[in-house]
Amino acid sequence: MNLFSHVQHIVADALKAMTQAGELPEGLDMSRVMVEPPRDASHGDVATNAAMVLSKPAGKPPRAIADALAVRLAAHSDIASAEAAGPGFINMRLAPAFWPRVMEAALEQGDAFGHSALGAGRKVNVEYVSANPTGPLHVGHCRGAVFGDALANLLQVAGFNVLREYYINDAGGQIEVLARSAFLRYREALGDAIGDIPAGLYPGSYLIPVGQALAAEHGRALLQMPDDQWLPLLRAKSIAMMMDLIRDDLAALEIRHEVFFSEKSLHDSGAIAQTVDGLRQRGLVYQGSLPPPKGEVPEDWEDREQTLFKATDFGDDIDRPLMKSDGSYTYFAADVAYARDKIERGFSELIFVLGADHGGYVKRLQAVASALSGGKVDVVVRLCQLVKLFRAGEPVRMSKRAGEFVTLRDVVEEVGPDVVRFMMLYRKNDAALDFDFQKVTEQSRENPVCYVQYAHARVNSVFRKAGESLTHEKPDFSLLTDPAELDVIRRIAQYPRMVEAAALAHEPHRIAFYLYELASDFHSLWNKGKDSPQLRFIVEDEPKLTVARLALLRVIRYVLGNGLNILGVRPVEEM
Repeated sequence: MNLFSHVQHIVADALKAMTQAGELPEGLDMSRVMVEPPRDASHGDVATNAAMVLSKPAGKPPRAIADALAVRLAAHSDIASAEAAGPGFINMRLAPAFWPRVMEAALEQGDAFGHSALGAGRKVNVEYVSANPTGPLHVGHCRGAVFGDALANLLQVAGFNVLREYYINDAGGQIEVLARSAFLRYREALGDAIGDIPAGLYPGSYLIPVGQALAAEHGRALLQMPDDQWLPLLRAKSIAMMMDLIRDDLAALEIRHEVFFSEKSLHDSGAIAQTVDGLRQRGLVYQGSLPPPKGEVPEDWEDREQTLFKATDFGDDIDRPLMKSDGSYTYFAADVAYARDKIERGFSELIFVLGADHGGYVKRLQAVASALSGGKVDVVVRLCQLVKLFRAGEPVRMSKRAGEFVTLRDVVEEVGPDVVRFMMLYRKNDAALDFDFQKVTEQSRENPVCYVQYAHARVNSVFRKAGESLTHEKPDFSLLTDPAELDVIRRIAQYPRMVEAAALAHEPHRIAFYLYELASDFHSLWNKGKDSPQLRFIVEDEPKLTVARLALLRVIRYVLGNGLNILGVRPVEEM
């Protein structure tokens, strides 16, 4: 049961009755009427803005509508009280008999409690990580990887048909640099003295295994070939081994993409040329020049006539170059062809998880999708801010293996995937994140992942003590009347709405915040039981009360487990 959807129906029925009674005019648009938690929890369980949004179209003061609506709402058996407040909000308290029904529904749904049909099977493509295949993933990629994966999990739970995708940038100039760097390591594997790694090549030791593999496969044969013969071989081998390394790095965080899409395939198949020709036939391409951009000049800008896409017709700030003056395609042209491929695969929403330095991509991606789909495909871009690593307040030094940065694997191997994933999601994606190795491994309330997992472990400890004899009896939730118990029940009742709201906003951090709040309510209830034996979960001389409290714990376990699974964090059995 979704508490807020249920009350929304009650409000809708009351508004219909007011219309039939002539208290409201016919034909009002009710789409903006919402039922939400009140801003102040002390004001009630739920609130509606109905009077506020209907006032102007109804031609009546909001307070007059609110007063009349409150009377009708208070008459419903599920509503204990309804009071107009301020300019016209209505705060409602639910009847005591309502909460047991919520718990019964949650218990019946079990692990599926909180799952939603909101997405109605709508096809969504979530593209995340998409790091250049030139080395291991660094800690900056880590945040986007975790965010994208948790967002995909969240959308699936909310009823969307989700595909996880990784775009391999294997067609740019950085791939030739990678191949030449691997060739140096190949010579090293053959016993040649290579000296210091020349400037402009990748210095990381992660390329040593590539060189060794090439030496084992080709011996000294590559040394006898001209560049144009060995470069394609080393490009392919280096990309393949780097992608294996990246897949292993992601697997350490329990992240697995379903599709790895090659940029090079767009060039080889002629898809880029076909896409540009298609836009030209629609009159969306022209020959022209662009003014010099403000700030840093991008690599593909030229002060001469080029082939341009009319991006400004679709909301972008400037038109975008598709071809350079020498006839070669720009990076943007490949992006357009890739978007066309996704649209032709039937996705109705394209989600891109990008680094904070890609803010300029938002409007151009939206413009491309709008042009290619006739406005039928939505584009959502989520930017992930930087992660700063500390140890007891001191900045963490870079990884020797990577040569230039701290790797994702360094972080995961030190603190574990659960800690990494939860902490990467415990701040909103567009806020900077400080990650302190010491703080995230402390066993305290200040460490949110420990606090939430400890709640799950405590629940399991009760079941180990109780055994299975009482856990399958039908509970009477009306026996749970202590304020601390009711706080937990109210928090549980919010979960289905929380999932839907987080999915619509594309904000998985809301689930992490919610789990911390639920854990806090549970730990408070646990601590009250320490002081008052009558509030413990197992009360020896009151079997019916014990059954009800054990059922409450089962629902808590369902919600904690479900929420942690969305985040990709393991719900531990004991600590």
